[in-house]
Amino acid sequence: MPPPQDAPTPDDRSALLAPYACRPQHSRGRLYAEAESPGRSAFQRDRDRVVHSTAFRRLQYKTQVFVFHEGDHYRTRLTHSLEVAQIARSVARRLGGHEDLAEALALAHDLGHTPFGHAGESALNEAMADHGGFDHNGQTLRILTLLERRYAAFDGLNLTWETLEGVVKHNGPLIDRAGGDTSGLAYAIAAYAARHDLQLHTHAGLEAQIAALADDIAYNNHDLDDGLRAGLFSVADLAELPLADAAVAEVVERYPDLEAGRLVHETVRRLINRMVADMIDESRRRLQELAPQSPDAIRQAARPVVAFSGEMTDAVQSVRRFLFARMYRHPVVTERTDVARQVVRDLFEALNSDPTRLPNEWAALTDGAASTEQARLVADYIAGMTDRFAFREHERFFPDRRPAGRWDA
Repeated sequence: MPPPQDAPTPDDRSALLAPYACRPQHSRGRLYAEAESPGRSAFQRDRDRVVHSTAFRRLQYKTQVFVFHEGDHYRTRLTHSLEVAQIARSVARRLGGHEDLAEALALAHDLGHTPFGHAGESALNEAMADHGGFDHNGQTLRILTLLERRYAAFDGLNLTWETLEGVVKHNGPLIDRAGGDTSGLAYAIAAYAARHDLQLHTHAGLEAQIAALADDIAYNNHDLDDGLRAGLFSVADLAELPLADAAVAEVVERYPDLEAGRLVHETVRRLINRMVADMIDESRRRLQELAPQSPDAIRQAARPVVAFSGEMTDAVQSVRRFLFARMYRHPVVTERTDVARQVVRDLFEALNSDPTRLPNEWAALTDGAASTEQARLVADYIAGMTDRFAFREHERFFPDRRPAGRWDA
């Protein structure tokens, strides 16, 4: 028998949500009013729009640390985003948050990244120094609210206020509580906030805070995994990290003859489990102390409610320092990041000096544009490139200028 036509949206799960969870039926809505889907909640629809976006598909060929073609098993921005979403959903369920909103935020959080990861972002920020700079978080907002051009009625994806707020503020308030100086805001965030108030002086909701810490857990542990598999450092080197060393010892004691690949995976999964467990315990402690009865009580709190304990915070910082020294600054990696910066710098110079070299639809947008507006459009175009497309365009524009250092895998 088919379900009745007036069946309720299969989202609500109100009985499973804490009073401080964001609820789609209480959303502050979308910038452009739309009739909501009868079969999906507002947050499910946000998630689906992100997944179907062009920017999301491009993450498959954007660097996490290694350039996309260097190995089929290394993380890309897409696989990283999926891993963050898995952690975020799990934690949201444990803390009484809305899983679909946490997932939407996790899947959207890296959309604004340039090709070649942070190396590409750094080069593009330098190129845009006289035009407001470049920031991947602000670029994510620009993609979600302007650059995705799929719908007839509006630019962007027209996501809910809660999703846009979470994307922008997942790392905390961006201006002081008095709503004062906004000069330090990323260009795209400042421009959008002028027409749609995202309450930049408050924390984000619970689900965005969960997605932010899930991101930290995912990239730290999976960069350890990728670095070990790439041979940039060894399992023995993890003795520098008490948390990781204890995980290795536990695996070796239980499985003394385990081959290297399984040893790495068993170690990394234990690290993820311990970080997630600590995150849940500390967040529950803070929630009990604050006793919030609404999402706004989370936003107005004096500090984040989702956090690691002090001990785990120190352990995570140790992992970051280890990765900077042993992976991000490893000669094999820095050789590629130097190439990446040169590629992005060259592309910006070529396209900004002669915007007719842009595809026709992009070149038309620059016609009559002021210098800063033109530069922003060029940055939008470059930021949307995948690693392989950026390489290909560089070779097309500069056939005799192969970047110094290793180019091919």
